[in-house]
Amino acid sequence: MSNISKETSLDGQVALVTGGGAGIGRGISVALAAHGAKVVIAEIDPARAAQTQEIIESSGGEAVAAITDVMDTDQIRSAVELAESKYGGLDILINNAGGVAGKNFIDQSERSWRRHIDINLVSMLAATHAGAHLMIKGGRGGSIVNITSIEGSRAAPKYAVYSACKAGMINFTRTMALELAEYGIRVNCLAPDITRTPGMHGMMSGPVDEEELKRAQGIPVKSIQSYVPLGREGDTKDLGNAAVFLCSNMASYITGAIIPVDGGTWASAGWTRTPDNSGWRLQY
Repeated sequence: MSNISKETSLDGQVALVTGGGAGIGRGISVALAAHGAKVVIAEIDPARAAQTQEIIESSGGEAVAAITDVMDTDQIRSAVELAESKYGGLDILINNAGGVAGKNFIDQSERSWRRHIDINLVSMLAATHAGAHLMIKGGRGGSIVNITSIEGSRAAPKYAVYSACKAGMINFTRTMALELAEYGIRVNCLAPDITRTPGMHGMMSGPVDEEELKRAQGIPVKSIQSYVPLGREGDTKDLGNAAVFLCSNMASYITGAIIPVDGGTWASAGWTRTPDNSGWRLQY
């Protein structure tokens, strides 16, 4: 094994990924397993959980599905307990589960705000509380990676509660980086923007056909090329690679970081390519 592969190896580590059955969660689950981690796939959809488990096992990895509704904190704690009973502990926690529906805040019901808060913010709090206790018990440190969004760092019309939750996730990440440092637990955030996932293509449940995603009608290519400096939408592998980095020895001195995985859209801050592709313009 080369020195580089040793640095990214997650052999002997146990990971739990919320929302690990599809999209970004699946991409991260598969990437962690490919680098040697044993993965607990905490996922509400049994078919998607089984599909992700099969992908991992067919490549020689090890995984177990924990059917989990992250809006039920008892089920989150049960998934963490499964990591201990099945694999003996927990080294990596990926708080990925979330969801959003667009509507102006003044037209949104209280039930809707509370659902957004439960799935996006409370689920992270519950998983972190249970997961950190298990990491501390294990005595070998750990890595927690929270999947926020660039919407947590900018205004987001029609997504006010969602973006507030994502902003809360960013602050919570920095605070936990301090509180958990003495235990050798690092806490960081990945902040994606447009990423090719089932949710982006309206495939909200059931098995995921990757070929179907490629054919689905999404944002026009020219719009993406104008909006994203790197000229393409993100892939779940991009998030998987970033998560492996943050969980590996290569990031052993990184904690409290918020890393955009967005092709440069946070950096562009409203600048887009001109229609003739000759330069950049500020949209106003």
